[in-house]
Amino acid sequence: MKLINYLFIIIFFSFTPSFSENPTGFNAWKESFKKTALENDISEETFDIVMADIKFLPDVIKYDRYQPEFYEDTKTYISKRTSSKKVSKGIDFYKKNINLINKVENLYNIEKELLLALMGIETNFGTYVGKMDILSSLATLSFDKRRSEFFSNELIILLKLIEKNQIDYQTLYGSWAGAFGFFQFMPSTMKNYAVDFDKNNSIDLKDNHDAYASAANYLNQIGWKDNEPCFYKVQLTNEIPKKYLNVSAKKLHDKKKLKYFRKYISNANILDQKYDNLTTSIITPDKDIIPDAENLSPAYIVFDNYEIILKWNRSLRFSLAVCTLKEKFKNEL
Repeated sequence: MKLINYLFIIIFFSFTPSFSENPTGFNAWKESFKKTALENDISEETFDIVMADIKFLPDVIKYDRYQPEFYEDTKTYISKRTSSKKVSKGIDFYKKNINLINKVENLYNIEKELLLALMGIETNFGTYVGKMDILSSLATLSFDKRRSEFFSNELIILLKLIEKNQIDYQTLYGSWAGAFGFFQFMPSTMKNYAVDFDKNNSIDLKDNHDAYASAANYLNQIGWKDNEPCFYKVQLTNEIPKKYLNVSAKKLHDKKKLKYFRKYISNANILDQKYDNLTTSIITPDKDIIPDAENLSPAYIVFDNYEIILKWNRSLRFSLAVCTLKEKFKNEL
């Protein structure tokens, strides 16, 4: 698997297009996007001030094409993000913020272990929130063709938040994809779920109070179910029909109740019978890296809570890592 990863890196950097600092068409795109912004009730004054210094960022395109989810096998991906060092750091963070975290847990009915897991994986408990100019990142990805519509919409939302003085554009530094704060919220998530928890008339997602409450509010609103499972790692029999194997995070298909899948799971004794009537799916996440692989391992049976994490970040491995780290915190706290 390591050899495959190395080959991917070599191929990627050999064939990824070389982008100049000011590619042909970026300035024309900016003028065209200005018209779109004005049509969406962004004032010309706001646009001219906020977008004055945006730049095309070639590295953003490289990061977009070379995400760990595209090349790291599941075991590697999870182990990197759920280490004992990560758990220890999370426990220390919890002890320092115990009153806030417990208060948020009780108010929003979201387990503290889940919030710790998300913050730990997203920003290493707030110690690395990203240094990219978010406005330029979103502009670059809007100009790019791969997901232009999605990122253009996020940029419009961000400009509206700036125009309403809900966020200071001079503080907008974060991930290459335009995510911001301790939990890496995209602009649409900020708009819909961010909370002024400390009641100071400002939402600061780089402040523990607002960040934690906003993350818990988001999870609560999109349907996280307290004390329901996320996944079980299972051993599939060769008799399982291929149609039940999900390899893409876009939309999980062919769902069945847990009790239906028991006949295809050789270690079904690990599955708690109280979950038999819950809706589940089966994922084999490494098959998107090795499409012709016949191996049914690793395989996981996943529940609704797993899909809630997919709404946070549409990656099979990200969701597995979050739920794995959550359980590690649960064993320690």
